[in-house]
Amino acid sequence: MLWGFIFISKYWNFHSFFWFLTGIDFATRKIAKHLKQTKEIVQNGDNFKTRTLSTFRNYDVDYTVGVEFEEHTKGLDNRVVKSLVTWDGDKLVCVQKGEKNNRGWKHWIEGDILHLVRAAPQIHSTSLRLQHRLRFSIS
Repeated sequence: MLWGFIFISKYWNFHSFFWFLTGIDFATRKIAKHLKQTKEIVQNGDNFKTRTLSTFRNYDVDYTVGVEFEEHTKGLDNRVVKSLVTWDGDKLVCVQKGEKNNRGWKHWIEGDILHLVRAAPQIHSTSLRLQHRLRFSIS
C-alpha cells in the first residue's frame, strides 16, 4: 500500500475553472482560493482513496482504475457524474459524464511535485500544482 500527504501551495487559473462550474457562488470561490488544503492519497494496487481536507470543506473519492463509478461532487458543484479513471502512461486521467460532459482531470508526479490539471468544455485549466515535497510510505 502506498500513501502520502500533500500540501497544496499554488493555484493557476482558479477563477476561470470555477466560474465555469455553475452553482459555485462568488463568495465560495473566494474562500476556496485562499484555503490551505491537504490531500491524502492511499493506493492499493489499482484502488485509490483520495481525501482533500480543508477548514472549509472536505471531499473524499474512492475509485478503481478502469471501473466507471458514480461520483457525487458534494462540496464542489454538487452534481452527480459518472467518472472513469484510467492510466495514460504515468498519468491518471479521469473523464466525467453528466449534466456537463467532457469534464475531468489529470494527475501525475514529476520529481517531487504532484500536478493536477482540471478540464472542462472550452476551458483547460491548470487549477493547482502542489509544490511541497511529497511524503509517501509503502506498507
